[in-house]
Amino acid sequence: MPKNLLQDIKPIRRTTSSNTVPLTLHKKEIVKEIKIESLTEPKEQTREEIRKEYEAVNQKILQQDGRENKKGEKGSHYALWFVAVVALTFLIFAVSSLFTKARVTINPKVQDFTLNQTFSAVKDSSTSGVLSFNFISLSGEEEKIVNTEEEKDYSQKAKGTIVLYNNFNTTLQNLAIDTRLEGSNGKIYKTEKVVTIPGIKDSKPGSVEVGIYANEPGEAYNTSPIDFKILGFKGSAKYEKFYGRSKGDISGGLVGKLRLVGEENKAKAIEELKMTLQDKLFKKAVDQLPEGYILFKDAVIFKIDDESGGVADASNQNEVSVKIKGTLYGFLFEEKNLTKKIVETIIPKYDGSEVYIPNIKDFTISLSTGSTVFSFSDIKNINFNLFGTSSMVWNTDEEKLKSVLVNKSKKDFQHILSQYPNIDSASLILRPIWRRDMPSDTADIKIIVNYPE
Repeated sequence: MPKNLLQDIKPIRRTTSSNTVPLTLHKKEIVKEIKIESLTEPKEQTREEIRKEYEAVNQKILQQDGRENKKGEKGSHYALWFVAVVALTFLIFAVSSLFTKARVTINPKVQDFTLNQTFSAVKDSSTSGVLSFNFISLSGEEEKIVNTEEEKDYSQKAKGTIVLYNNFNTTLQNLAIDTRLEGSNGKIYKTEKVVTIPGIKDSKPGSVEVGIYANEPGEAYNTSPIDFKILGFKGSAKYEKFYGRSKGDISGGLVGKLRLVGEENKAKAIEELKMTLQDKLFKKAVDQLPEGYILFKDAVIFKIDDESGGVADASNQNEVSVKIKGTLYGFLFEEKNLTKKIVETIIPKYDGSEVYIPNIKDFTISLSTGSTVFSFSDIKNINFNLFGTSSMVWNTDEEKLKSVLVNKSKKDFQHILSQYPNIDSASLILRPIWRRDMPSDTADIKIIVNYPE
């Protein structure tokens, strides 16, 4: 059976004088003094009084222990929080290093200039340092409906195109202009120009196309495709070996009183058709340009191949169709080579750096050939004047610059960029903001060049 604490406590006698009796309670080495008042007469404490006194002392000891425990627990919590914050900080720095990014914004070197210079170019030249040019040609037709104005006696000869064949020998056969041809319809037609028929090659007859027109005006010469013989060879061995076949219908033959478009209005309509067709063909040519080539708007020559109409037909006497067929011939220049020639003219000591001219296509070009009609196949050299105001912009090799910047210190950035004369100014943004070194991977470096438009 557990012992009763009160049974082990002996009564304490009080003396007649005031004394302080130490009462030592071993609880975490805390000592509590109990002051006992002096009594006039000795008097014993009852067990109940001793028990209450002990409980009061013990309660104070417990309160003191609680305050100390709380202080210990609070200090322990602070230490844990400090360790957690330090660990989290190191973790953030470690993880952020995996996401280092750099953005470099560059303003390239730009130089304004005005050009008014004559250049020379050689057709299809591959010689280094020589400016080369190429040809492009596109054909088309355009039509316009015009109101008739007057009635006149009118006659027109039928026209068409035929293919002449030489199945006689391997020798070229020349035919003069207006060579008479006999059609299988019994009508006589004539060639519009001098023509040469090639000889037999690889067991195949030589052939050539040529325009023809009827010997007389009138609808009787209009016909669907027919065969032809050369009337001048009749009675010789060549008569059977030289022959022709019309390519499409022969049409346009008319005689009678018909309503016409006046000459002035017809000329005006043809000029409008010419401008419209030329613009369409130019746009089509630009859309078909090989990559890296320029076609200046003034570096073209337009030639009308044929014009027809102006006479009303029986179905509609009030309106008439005016039609033209034409071909656009253009001179092409390789943009890179032309730019180099221009820069060499502006900068005598040009070092060969890669430069481009933003609006080079808007320059005005003047060809020395003018509008003269000539055979384009015979042109080997041309001279032209180029005029315009623009800027030269130096290009930046972005991939090369990235490889140079990898792992470099932020403080060395401006020094590195100063070694690039093609760069006017540049700025750097690193992420995270506390980073002081460039990323170790070029994929994490983004370069933005503010090229002018």
